[in-house]
Amino acid sequence: MQAGDNIDDLKRQIAKLEKINGALMSRVERSVDSQFNAFSLFETAIALDQQVRRRTQELQQAMRSIEKAKRQAEAASSLKSTFVTSVSHDLLQPLNAARLALSAIGDMQTAPGAAGLVEQVDRCLVTLEELIRTLLDLSKLDAGVMKPDIHVFELNDVFEPLARDFTYFARKRGLKLRIIGSGRNVRSDPLMLRRILQNLLANALRYTSRGGVVVGARRRGDNVLVQVCDTGPGIADDRRDAIFHEFQREQKDPPGETGFGLGLAIVRRFAQELNHPISLASRLGRGSTFSVLLPLSAEAPPPPPVESPPLRAYQNLIAGAKILVIENEPEVSEAMVRLLERWGCEVAAAASAAEALDKIGAWRNTPQIVIADLHLNNGERGTQAIETIRRAFGRDTPALLVTADHSPKAEEEARRQKLEMLKKPVRPAELRSLLSFLLA
Repeated sequence: MQAGDNIDDLKRQIAKLEKINGALMSRVERSVDSQFNAFSLFETAIALDQQVRRRTQELQQAMRSIEKAKRQAEAASSLKSTFVTSVSHDLLQPLNAARLALSAIGDMQTAPGAAGLVEQVDRCLVTLEELIRTLLDLSKLDAGVMKPDIHVFELNDVFEPLARDFTYFARKRGLKLRIIGSGRNVRSDPLMLRRILQNLLANALRYTSRGGVVVGARRRGDNVLVQVCDTGPGIADDRRDAIFHEFQREQKDPPGETGFGLGLAIVRRFAQELNHPISLASRLGRGSTFSVLLPLSAEAPPPPPVESPPLRAYQNLIAGAKILVIENEPEVSEAMVRLLERWGCEVAAAASAAEALDKIGAWRNTPQIVIADLHLNNGERGTQAIETIRRAFGRDTPALLVTADHSPKAEEEARRQKLEMLKKPVRPAELRSLLSFLLA
């Protein structure tokens, strides 16, 4: 009996030990599993950190590539802008010299028939000038150099100069030109808008043989529709898109006139830049109407700047005037000197302010007027040369700038120095009037 009790007691102890062992094994297994999970998490964290580092390096490399491409694009844009400015200057310089020289020839006593040849050459130069300006406008748009200056102005500010510019041309062709004034205020770039309407008007007058051209404006909701209507030959339906592309001409040029098929291309490009829709209505044999849609403005335009007194022809004041010319292009300088001497002026020419001071010392004359090119050699500016001459003589000598740089920056520089400015190619009549005004 005692032995049986011992066996039962042993069985209970064995069962208890098995239970304890099972609990211990379970705890050990849980501990091992926990350690295994922690190790897995550690491995995962290391892998993620490596991925983050790799992706960060890739992102940094991509950013460096983007920054390099950005710098290259900016450099290319700057180079393109500089190229366009330089080309503008270099192309217009010889043209300016040719027109000045031609004007001097025209003042001379020439053989019978020579006046007609001079006039023919002058027309060719005007045509060449217009072609160069048009090509440069297209290049500036492509290069992003030309940006609209959008502000509020009255339509008459554009219409009135157009009437002055084209009335004589229309009368010469035996056509009627009517430009209906409009006091409506619009929001646009007045210079670009004027260029658009100039080309539309020039085309209308060029290809209209009888009748006339009307320019007017009418309201269309919150917009103003400016229209150029002619009584010309009209444009076929299948040609209405093509004529707005470069070097496309719908009609043959009138005798003695040459077109290049760029006028409407400029119209299209400027209109796109200004976001002004262009439309065309035309009937063969009846005429065409080109329309430009402009945003109407309820704002009043800013007050106009105080205008200088009008230029009058003080021709008697030019003869004997002492004029200093500072010009770094020899051909332009020589042509300017010859023209001024033909007008009876005493002229000294130099390529820089330093050379001018030497020339004046030998000349023994105080200049009454200084004519300086804006861009001189070695980075010297015409404004600086004028200031140097003025300091040397201790007086505010009247001066004007001449330049082939037609940028707003050049105009602002002249305005800041309170200097008159003529743009190359210089028109001799305009130069003479301005000199007379300054001498007065």
